[in-house]
Amino acid sequence: MPIGPLRDDDPAAAPPRRHRLRFAALAREVDAREDESVLAAARRAGVRIVGACGGRGHCGSCVVRVLDGRVHRDGEGAHRQWLRACRVQPRSDLLLELAPRSLAPIVRAEVQADLRRGGDDAVLPLQPLVSAHELQLPPASLAEPCSDLERVRRAWPPTHAASAAGAASAAAVAALPALLRRHGGHVQARCAHAAGAPPRLLGFARPGAPLLGLAVDLGTTNAAAFLVDLASGRRLASLGLENPQVAWGADLVSRIDHAMQSPAAAGALRDAARAVIDALAQELTRAVDAQPQDIADLVVCGNTAMQHLLAGWPVAQLGRAPFVAASTEAADIGAAELGLQVAPAAGVHLAPGVGGFIGGDHVAALLATEPLWQQAGSTLLMDIGTNTEISLLRHAGGGTRIWSASCPSGPALEGGHIASGMRAAAGAIEHVRIAHGRLQLQVIGGGRPVGLCGSGVLDALAAFVHAGWIDARGRVAAAHADLHEGVRAITLAAQTPRVPAVRFTQHDVRAVQLAKSAIRTGVRLLAAEAGIDEAGIDRFVIAGAFGAHIGIEACVAIGLLPALPRERFVQVGNAAGLGVQQMLASLPRRARAAELARRCRYVELSARADFQKTFLHHIGFAA
Repeated sequence: MPIGPLRDDDPAAAPPRRHRLRFAALAREVDAREDESVLAAARRAGVRIVGACGGRGHCGSCVVRVLDGRVHRDGEGAHRQWLRACRVQPRSDLLLELAPRSLAPIVRAEVQADLRRGGDDAVLPLQPLVSAHELQLPPASLAEPCSDLERVRRAWPPTHAASAAGAASAAAVAALPALLRRHGGHVQARCAHAAGAPPRLLGFARPGAPLLGLAVDLGTTNAAAFLVDLASGRRLASLGLENPQVAWGADLVSRIDHAMQSPAAAGALRDAARAVIDALAQELTRAVDAQPQDIADLVVCGNTAMQHLLAGWPVAQLGRAPFVAASTEAADIGAAELGLQVAPAAGVHLAPGVGGFIGGDHVAALLATEPLWQQAGSTLLMDIGTNTEISLLRHAGGGTRIWSASCPSGPALEGGHIASGMRAAAGAIEHVRIAHGRLQLQVIGGGRPVGLCGSGVLDALAAFVHAGWIDARGRVAAAHADLHEGVRAITLAAQTPRVPAVRFTQHDVRAVQLAKSAIRTGVRLLAAEAGIDEAGIDRFVIAGAFGAHIGIEACVAIGLLPALPRERFVQVGNAAGLGVQQMLASLPRRARAAELARRCRYVELSARADFQKTFLHHIGFAA
């Protein structure tokens, strides 16, 4: 018998019951429906629960403990156990305890670069887009009742007459009368001076306001921002915050899949990116006794997906081969159009990309590391992260050739998609050793371990392979493991009533194997494109905040990096952050970034006939 549509009076058509979720440690309450998971309800309300796989049940990082109340049948009778929030639905009001790794404060959020030459302490080249001019206007009178804007033009110094002639926006004109009368005719005028274009009158500010710029490295996991004085080129402050988009998954695929569901879903991701930029602007200006409205120019770099989501561009075409960007050219968007709480007339410059997932962050890293790769010979620049970008540069007398590729390494190397993975925060295991058959753990901040961060994942794997606890094919030895949910797992720290166990599972090993093989395959095939082998790479530049902390020896031990002499490896920190600052402070550096992006030859590794063979060759841990 066919099933007809539900009637309005049918009990099955009734909306799902709702319950209140209380998170004890946060003093927060969340409204939840019976047909949604605890993770989904928390994410909707802005409560952070680590969920690296985006709630698909793959990683186990979102565990919570039910202190009071009932959940659906899979959780019945297990209220004192740690349960996956993405697999638990409420059946009553709940009192919940979050795992410590969801609450741990970040203690390692370095955002600076550390280059051998031209490093983060070097003076930024200064030729900014925006300039400021302090003007004192004579009072208006009946004898000469010209407009406020005309009086501004007349008060302009003759040496800057071209700037005075620039058109003014409606928003700038609307703000002018109140500013003039509030400050006795004294006002600051701001102009834009783009190359090849006439000056534009951007807007007005209170007299004596600092002329500030904000450079943002919008990473998949973290966002780093730098506040720059555009009058002097000095960096005033810097800060790193977690990208709130992690609520929809630690990897790009999860976020792209979510954005494809509906315009509202894509809008939520855009709002999250906008929110973290606003938070950075507020915190940094507060630190220097300024206001977000003093920020007159912004430059943002990120991978292709991050920049698309911020700009509101479609990302569906990035979710499937051949991974085509809407645009790889630099773009200029009004800050007001993005909804950012900075100066109303401020602009946002999105850094140029290369192709595929190689976006503006990698171009910014190329820009910042130019003093390194302009030396004779070959240089490989790598930014290890959720999506690892690699460029191989061969510098000779006639110039530099650049081959670039993207490696879908996933978040495993940063602690994502790892059963006990977490960010580099208090309680994270960052180094692992085995001495006389016993584990020796180094924990950030000391104290009891609550999870594994990226450097700890690599260290643990290298130690387990060296000790024979994991064999050359990546199988966890039964003698050194327990079964957890039917999967072999090495326990690094036992469970307590308040803290879930820290385990390294067989699934974790496989996730790291896939990541490290993707990266190593990229290195080898880019070298082949350039006509050399790995041994012919003169300098191996590892960029990124995560790359600053990984152990080179551990990476070589598991085959993530080639076995080159240690002195060839250079860890430079957040080179993308330095590059985006240079683009903010200097129009010529902005133009140089666009030139570098055009010169990169994008290599789609999976299109090569030897990709699969090379990838499988690097899966294992054979010497």
